[in-house]
Amino acid sequence: MHIGQMIRKLSAPFYSLEFFPPSDTAQLPDFYATVDRLRALDPLFASVTYGAGGTRQQNTLAVTAELARRGITAMAHLTCVGADPQSISVFLGELRAAGVNNVLALRGDPPADRPWSWDSAHFHHASDLVAFARQQQPGMGIGVAAYPAPHPESPTFADDRRHTADKLRTGADFALTQLFFDAREYEDLVANLRGQGITTPVIPGILPIQGFGSLRRVLSLCGANIPGKLYLALEKAHNDGGAEAVRQVGLDYAVRQIRRLLDAGAPGIHLYTLNKADMCLRLAEAVGKL
Repeated sequence: MHIGQMIRKLSAPFYSLEFFPPSDTAQLPDFYATVDRLRALDPLFASVTYGAGGTRQQNTLAVTAELARRGITAMAHLTCVGADPQSISVFLGELRAAGVNNVLALRGDPPADRPWSWDSAHFHHASDLVAFARQQQPGMGIGVAAYPAPHPESPTFADDRRHTADKLRTGADFALTQLFFDAREYEDLVANLRGQGITTPVIPGILPIQGFGSLRRVLSLCGANIPGKLYLALEKAHNDGGAEAVRQVGLDYAVRQIRRLLDAGAPGIHLYTLNKADMCLRLAEAVGKL
């Protein structure tokens, strides 16, 4: 049973987790210790990212394979950048052979360390990957990304919502959102998709704020919006109380955000862990039973 089927069978909300593969194999014991600690959340699945520009694919394969071996439903990220039909077909086959039956199909960001043109790419959009993966591995679970605030490159909200609907119609089983800090954006996204006839589950992605500096780095990478009142509260906490004060403000905000999302009908909560367990465990304890 793949992730989309699992979501549809559930009668209660769930947590899912995102990890990134350590770049240094010496970090793997600590990484898997973090994974083991977060099993206390009983995650429905765990997703594993690529590196920038589609690099470190074999790291993704190795980590997702090990998660599957440990009994965790694992999902590998898959990007258009640097991909061709043969390499994607081989990678999908390697995943299935390793017991990994789910992928997250993404367009991906162009590499920053070498020239790149989408004109020379075989796959231009995540929907292309969805269609190809569905044809190559019909029984595989396929997720896509959704943006509560439109993708930074989308010319309008309407264009972004149409592209999201197109990805889901192509054959995706569910969508995971980019991180966001305003629940109204998620509610608007889901309402818009439902208005287009899309009933596919959309899982909101939440980042437990672990530090003021790391938040700024993440925002610069993903282009997410942050409400002014939250940013000012975090800045004040950073100046007056330091790192722990920032974490407490972020924790309190995330608890309120999760409760509102669940009240709005979110099927579950996807936590961007940043490969750290403490804040995720504190957040889950504060939220209580989903």
